[in-house]
Order: sequence, then C-alpha cells, then structure tokens
Amino acid sequence: MSIKLVVFDMAGTTVRDENKVTETFRAALFKFGYLIPDSEINPLMGYKKSVAITKMLHKYEPVSEKITPDLINEIHQEFIRLMIDYYQRTHALEALPNVESTMRILRAAGIKIGLNTGFSKDIAETIIKRLCWREQALFDFLIASDEVEEGRPAPDMINRLMKLSGVSSPLEVAKVGDTEVDVREGQNANCKYVIAVTTGAFTRSELEPYKPTHIIDDIAEILDIID
Repeated sequence: MSIKLVVFDMAGTTVRDENKVTETFRAALFKFGYLIPDSEINPLMGYKKSVAITKMLHKYEPVSEKITPDLINEIHQEFIRLMIDYYQRTHALEALPNVESTMRILRAAGIKIGLNTGFSKDIAETIIKRLCWREQALFDFLIASDEVEEGRPAPDMINRLMKLSGVSSPLEVAKVGDTEVDVREGQNANCKYVIAVTTGAFTRSELEPYKPTHIIDDIAEILDIID
C-alpha cells in the first residue's frame, strides 16, 4: 500500500530550531519563579506546551495547590508571546536543509503534506507566514496541538490530518519528527512509517530506544524510504 500522506513536525524537523524553543520555555517559567535546566526541558519538546508546563510544575512546585489552570495558562501565554516575538523578528528562521525540495517532490508525486506541531496555532502560523510556505504551496494542511482534544503522544493530530486528506488507512501515512513524542504519536496512530530525524532535540542514540521504523540525518532520505 503506497504512502498518500506524510505528516511532518515543525521545529527541529522542518524548521531550524537553534534550541530557541527550549530557551523560550525556560524563560517563560523563570518569569514565574521556576528555574529549570535545559536538560529537564529538552525531553519535553514536541509535547503540547501546556502539558509540558504542567509536567514541570508538578516537578518543581512543592505546593501542589499553587498549580492551577490559571497559572498554567499564564505561563503558556508568556511562552506564546516570547515565541511569536522571536519568530517575527529573527533572521535565523529558515527551513532545514532539503526540506522544501523534499516537500515539492512529494507533492508533485501526488502525496499530501500535513504539518503538525506541539505549538499553538498562532505560533505555527507565524512560522508559516515568515517562510512563505503557503505562497510556495509546500503543504496541504496544518494542525496545531490546541486544535485537538489531546496533543502528542496521542494520535489526534494525525487522525485529523488523515480526515482532511481523505486518507482512510494509517498504512498510507508516514510520520516524521525529531522527538520521542513524535515517534510515539506515529506509533499510536499506527502509521506505516515512523521516521525520526536527528536534526532537532534528540540525537540518534536518544531516538533509538523508542524504535522508530527509521532514523535519518537528512530529510531527503524520506524519498527513498517511501518510494
């Protein structure tokens, strides 16, 4: 059964990250009095950001009564503000090597391109606008974690993209991402291929224990995998 839909993560997979997401996440938490090292934050990249904030608070806030929906939302809004400001201003924002050409080849072959992300929709749209990906017709659909009931590792975003693409079987889907939860999302959706890339938050040795179907160093390798 041939692949009809490829679902790509964004930061670290298709978009150069420079660890700015981790830095911004740390800064948002620090504003509210939580000093958390990058080594604790990096493994949470790829999660819905409100979920990642909740996880950190349960680890670093000794008074459980202080962990309220309002606090989680305030930290999340600060993260969104900082992240949008960065993506609107930075000159470093760019597609990772071979990403745009790979997307063009896939779409020319009639394969749908879906983007999904642990970001909220407003951050994702800021990236898309800066990179002019809509104008270049590089993708078909975008789903962010705040548009579904559950973010990664639940399969909700992939399921939504399948519905939008008219793809009925997960054996016609490849998921591509750079984190543990990207891999588990693809596995939970029963995708035929769950492809991990080493261009983001996790190294090859860090990805191997999660048993993706493939680990690649260059996004263009996807073309050989699904051919």
